[in-house]
Amino acid sequence: MTEQEPLLEWVERVAMYLARDGVPPIAGRVLGWLMVCDPPEQSAGQISAAISASRASLTSNLRLLTSMGFLTWRTRPGERTVYYRMAEDAWAVVVRRQIDSITSFLDITRDGVELVGLDDERASRIRQAHATFEWMAKVFDNAPPLHLGPADDLDDDEETS
Repeated sequence: MTEQEPLLEWVERVAMYLARDGVPPIAGRVLGWLMVCDPPEQSAGQISAAISASRASLTSNLRLLTSMGFLTWRTRPGERTVYYRMAEDAWAVVVRRQIDSITSFLDITRDGVELVGLDDERASRIRQAHATFEWMAKVFDNAPPLHLGPADDLDDDEETS
């Protein structure tokens, strides 16, 4: 087994986990790779070689991940090559966007009940969605702040679960 094989197996686990939520496997592999690669900035060619992805597929997935807030990119003086890396606090930023989306869906469900009328059978289905999203919004509003940094200990989660 080569030194890189365990890393690539872990990258594949990341990809399969994210695929459950509709993230394309190539995008998941890119994220997994950029979480463990050294150096942390990689060109499309380096990423492509590492995860065995075609450049065409990789380009659209890099664009997707950048638009989602997971990746940033830059060029270096005198070079045309673009280098990608995980955005600062990428996971927290993306999750915060999802939480904000939950909150905005409450407005939509409120409007839906108003549209069909409170006593309409359809309103009960809309109210179920509203109640669920309202509950999630309250959970996140009352959640303790996220602390990111080198002092965070992965074992803390295991002790409290």
